[in-house]
Amino acid sequence: MPIRATEIKRGQALMYEGQLHVVLETEHVKPGKGPAYIQAKMKNLQTGTIKTNRLNSSDRFEDVSIDRRQLQYLYDAGGRGNGPFVFMDSETYDQIEVGNDVIPRQQSQWLKENAECAVLLFGDKPLGIELPAAVELMVTETAPQPKGATATNQLKEATLETGARVRVPPFIANGQVVRINPETGEYLGKA
Repeated sequence: MPIRATEIKRGQALMYEGQLHVVLETEHVKPGKGPAYIQAKMKNLQTGTIKTNRLNSSDRFEDVSIDRRQLQYLYDAGGRGNGPFVFMDSETYDQIEVGNDVIPRQQSQWLKENAECAVLLFGDKPLGIELPAAVELMVTETAPQPKGATATNQLKEATLETGARVRVPPFIANGQVVRINPETGEYLGKA
């Protein structure tokens, strides 16, 4: 069913220039001179590129239904952190393999066994995953806190159980569980 550019919303999937895209952000722009338009930041689900497009208010797009299924991450079938990654539906126990062409290293470094995340499916083809807003991971390696380091804005490097490297405050020690924003890789606090 065709929809107008003014009706598109964040998270919606649509066909744009013959390829499947998901809308990340939209903004209605009304310049002082000229007609109003929609500025939409879209991710091409076939190539993975993100681009901001200017759309006329009268443009029409084909709305596509994408299935968002909550699946449990089981393991990395390759064993080296680069996939394929195996997910399981907790209700039907069906397993789906998702390759590293769909899940880039920036996302896969936050996957922990038994973690729940949304897998985007178009038919039976996985298009990507949506990680939770925060993940809790254990620190496996970090330098001890230096004596007298009381400055609050000093951060140190830490390696997490998934192999991801993040910057954490100096009071974080090995074995502690920390909350991380997987979108930015930013430390949010202790778990």
